[in-house]
Amino acid sequence: MRRPARSATQPPAAKTLRSAPTPASTCAPNRLFWRHSWRGARLTKGLARGLAGILGVALAYASGPHHAAWAAQSAPVVSAHSTASLITDASTASANAPLHVALRLQLQPGWHTYWLNPGDAGDPARLSVTASGALQGTAQNIIWPTPQRIRDASLMSYAYTGDVMLPVTLHLQPGTPDAHGWTTLNAQASWLVCAQSCIPEDGTFTLTLPTGAPLASAQTSLFVQAAQHTPVPSPYPVTITPAGTLHVQAPGLNRQSVGDAWFMPSERGQIAEATPQALTFDAHGLSLRLEPATGFASNRPLSGILVLQAHDGSERALSVQATPQADAPAPTQETAVGGVPSKIPATTPPADAPAPTRPEVQGPATTVSSAPDIPPPAGSVAAEKTSTTGDLFRFIVLGLLGGLVLNLMPCVFPILAMKALAVARMGQSERRHQKQSAIAYAAGVIAGFTALGALVMGLRVGGSATGWGFQFQSTVFVGMITWLLFAMALNLLDVFAFLPPALGNASSHKHGLAHDVLTGLLAVLVASPCTAPFMGVAIAGALAGPPLTGLVVFAALGVGLAAPYMLLAFSPALASHLPRPGAWMDYLRQFLAFPLFGTCVWLLWVATVEGGATTVLILCSGMVCLAFAAWVYGIAQKRQRHMGHSRSCTALYGVALLGLLGAMALLPALQQVAAQQPGTATALLNETEAFSQKRLDALHAAGKPVFVDMTAAWCITCLVNERVALNTNATQAAMARYGVTVLRGDWTRRDPAITAFLHAHGRDGVPFYLFVPAQGDAVVLPQILTQGLVLRTITPKP
Repeated sequence: MRRPARSATQPPAAKTLRSAPTPASTCAPNRLFWRHSWRGARLTKGLARGLAGILGVALAYASGPHHAAWAAQSAPVVSAHSTASLITDASTASANAPLHVALRLQLQPGWHTYWLNPGDAGDPARLSVTASGALQGTAQNIIWPTPQRIRDASLMSYAYTGDVMLPVTLHLQPGTPDAHGWTTLNAQASWLVCAQSCIPEDGTFTLTLPTGAPLASAQTSLFVQAAQHTPVPSPYPVTITPAGTLHVQAPGLNRQSVGDAWFMPSERGQIAEATPQALTFDAHGLSLRLEPATGFASNRPLSGILVLQAHDGSERALSVQATPQADAPAPTQETAVGGVPSKIPATTPPADAPAPTRPEVQGPATTVSSAPDIPPPAGSVAAEKTSTTGDLFRFIVLGLLGGLVLNLMPCVFPILAMKALAVARMGQSERRHQKQSAIAYAAGVIAGFTALGALVMGLRVGGSATGWGFQFQSTVFVGMITWLLFAMALNLLDVFAFLPPALGNASSHKHGLAHDVLTGLLAVLVASPCTAPFMGVAIAGALAGPPLTGLVVFAALGVGLAAPYMLLAFSPALASHLPRPGAWMDYLRQFLAFPLFGTCVWLLWVATVEGGATTVLILCSGMVCLAFAAWVYGIAQKRQRHMGHSRSCTALYGVALLGLLGAMALLPALQQVAAQQPGTATALLNETEAFSQKRLDALHAAGKPVFVDMTAAWCITCLVNERVALNTNATQAAMARYGVTVLRGDWTRRDPAITAFLHAHGRDGVPFYLFVPAQGDAVVLPQILTQGLVLRTITPKP
C-alpha cells in the first residue's frame, strides 16, 4: 500500500502517529497501525476544519472598519541632561478632532528649561510640528504650563524641572489621497537646559499614526496632568496702573483665603522680575505692587500668569490680561471674614466678568473655545479617554486569534509535542480527569499570559523600556529555560519522574493537576518571544489602554492558546476518534524528547549570541550536572519503588541534590559573562546596516528607500522570515536593483532605541518590518513574510 503524501503544514503529532510502529497487536501490526493512522487523520482533519472556521469568523470581524491602537511616542533624543520625545494624546489621526502633540522633556535632577518668558536669563523652548500624508497640518504655538520661579542671587528665572510637557494643538485637514491611511508627524524642537552651565539642545522627531476614528493613546494621562498645571482664564477683572500696581477685583480673595500671590509677565522686560511683589488686600480684592522695567508701557494691557497660593500651599494659576487704568482704586477697609479656607475659593465672578473656559474632549483629541487647549483635569468623564466597548471587544477577538495561531508557531513546537502526548493519553483516563487536566492546563496558560502582561505594564509604568518577550533578552533566563527543557526531555526518556521523594514508591506515573498548570506556564514562557499574526495589534492595544483592559486582552491570548486542548477534552465526539492506547504511546513519549533537545540546541545558540562563546561551556556544564542529578534521582526512585525507602535511597537523593546545586552554582558566572559580552542576532549581509533612527532619517531625507528589519536571535519567526523571504538571492538582488538599504535592528539584548521605535509604530515585540519608500508613506509588513510579498512591497510603483 502506498502511503499518502504528508503535507508540510501537517501538525507534528499527526506526523508522528503516521510513522511510529505500533506493537500493540503482534498478529496484525500493520492493519492496526493504519487503522489508528486513519482515525488520527480524521481527527486532525476535523480539528483543522473547526479551527479554520473559528479563524474565518474572527478574521471577518477583525478586518472590519476599525483601526488598531498604536503607541503614540517617537524615538527619544537622549543627552546627558535630558531625554526628549514627541508624543500625542491619540493613537490615530482624524480630521474630525484636533490632535494634541507635545514635546516631552525628561530632565536630569538639578537641570531646568525655560518658559515663554525665561525671566532675567535663559531662552524658551521652540517646537514646530508638520503633518503630512493622509492628513496634513502645522502647529507651533506651545500651550505653556505654569512655570516655577527659580531665584539665583539677584536674578529670577521662570523655568520647568523634572518631567516637562510642552503641548501644541494640531488641526488636521485631508492630505494626499494615496497615502494608504497613514499620517506622518515631523517635528523640529530646540530647548535650553541649565544647571551651573547652560547647554542648547535640539532634536528632530518622526511619528507615524494610522488615520481613523479617535482612539486614546497610552500617553493620554500625561496630557491630563499637563492640563492640571496649565493656567485657566481669570474669572475676575484685572487692572494695572501706570505705577505698576496690579489689582484683582474679587472680594472673595482676601487675607483669609490667600496666603501669597505673584505675577509672571508673558513678555520679558516688562517688570523687574527679581523684585519682591508686595501683596495687599482691600474690600474689592487684592493688589500686587510690581516694579515697572524699561519695556513697560502704561497704555498697553499686561498679560501673564497670576498664581494664588492658599495657606495650605495649594496653588491656583490664572491667565490674566490686565487692563490699563489711570488711577489705582480707592483704598477701603479690609474685609473681615472668619475662618481660614483650606483652598482658594472659586468665587462667583461679577456679571460683566468673562466666564472661564475649559476644554471639552471629543474622542482622543480636545476641542476648546479658548486657551488652554489641552484635555481637562482627571476625574471628568471626558478625560477618561479609554477605548470604547467595541474597541475592547475587537482587541479580545484579536487576542483569541493570536493565541490560536500561536499554537502553530515554530517556537511553540515543543509544547505542542507535549500536548500531543497528553491528548494521546486521554484514551486511557477517565472523562473527569480529562476535563480537570484541561482546565488546569488552561488555568496555567491564562495565568501565565496575564501575569506576564501585568509585569510588562508595570515595568513600563515604572519607566522601563520593555516590550513583549523582554525576558529572553536575559542570558540567565535563556539558560534556565534551556536547563528546564533539558530536564523535561530526560523525564520523557524515563530517566526520572517529576515526583518528590515521598511519592517515589508510587507505581503510577500519572501526573497531577499541578503538572498541568506548570505545563501551561511553560507554554507561555516558551511562546512569549513569538509575535503571531493578530497578536501584535492585540498586545499594542492592551498596553495602550487602561490596566484592566490590558489584562483582559492578555487573558484572551491565553484562552486562544489553550482552546484546542480544551475543545478536545470537552468534546466526546472528538475524543472518540482518538487512537486506542497501546505500547506505541511509550515510544511516542520517548520520541517527543528529541524536539525538546532540538529546542535546547536553539536556546544554546541564543545564549551564545547574547553572552558569547563562554556561555556554551557554562550551560553545557550545567546540563551535565543536571543529567547526572536526573540519573541518580531516577535510580533512587526505582529502588524505592521496588524495595521501599531506605538509607541508600536517602543518600542517592542527596547526591542528586548536589548535582542540581552544582548546576545552579553556575548561574552567577553566566550572569557575569553575559554582562561583558554584547550580542548580535545575525550577521549583517551586504547592503545591510545596523539600525539607528538618525541613519533612517538621513537616508529618507536623501530620497533613498529603506527596509527596516527588527529581529532578535531568540525569535524563531524572525529567523524563518530571514531564511525564506529576506536573505534569499531573489530578494537580495531586488534590494540591490532598486537601491534599497536594509537597516537591521538587533533586539536580542535590551536596546532602548529599538524599543522606542517599536512603540512609535504600535508594536511591543519582534518581528517588525517597515518599508520606507523614497517618496510616499511608510508601509508596515505583517509578521509572517513571503518572498513575493517582500518583492511586491519594495518594487517602485509606476
